[in-house]
Amino acid sequence: MENQKPPPMTVGPPEGQNISMVGDTYRILATGEQTGNAFATIDMLIPPGGGPGPHAHPDFEETFYVVDGEIEVKSETGTYIAKKGSYVVVPKGGVVHCFKNKTDQVAHLLCTVVPSGLEEMFLEIGHPVAAGEFLPPPPMDPEAIKKLIPILEKYGQQVFTPDYLD
Repeated sequence: MENQKPPPMTVGPPEGQNISMVGDTYRILATGEQTGNAFATIDMLIPPGGGPGPHAHPDFEETFYVVDGEIEVKSETGTYIAKKGSYVVVPKGGVVHCFKNKTDQVAHLLCTVVPSGLEEMFLEIGHPVAAGEFLPPPPMDPEAIKKLIPILEKYGQQVFTPDYLD
């Protein structure tokens, strides 16, 4: 009898697409295409001062494991300093949240989104980079925002002003 089970998926250190998003570098480890849309996993490098602004995604659960460094996680319900070894879950439902690296060291996060789909937005908006390369955040002038809105909406994303959670 032939084995009909799929083999384990493996991703070696140099593999996966590296993209620049908001000045951070994300390496896509697992896509929805590879997981039957069950989940996606993204390896994130967040430079000092980096991290996305306030946003929400009602249809995705998002988790972060802090591999190294630390980030400040803010949401509508409070602020948490996630240090190396911390695990953060942003549940489905659309809580507005953001995270920022407020240290002078690169933070390293492992992010999983359930179901998949967020990685597709990253691939559409982001710019390919070499592993560990950081590009400056793109300017967010009115014209750039106008172009981004339909893409964000396509992926169920909502964005808020930078001071929304202050």
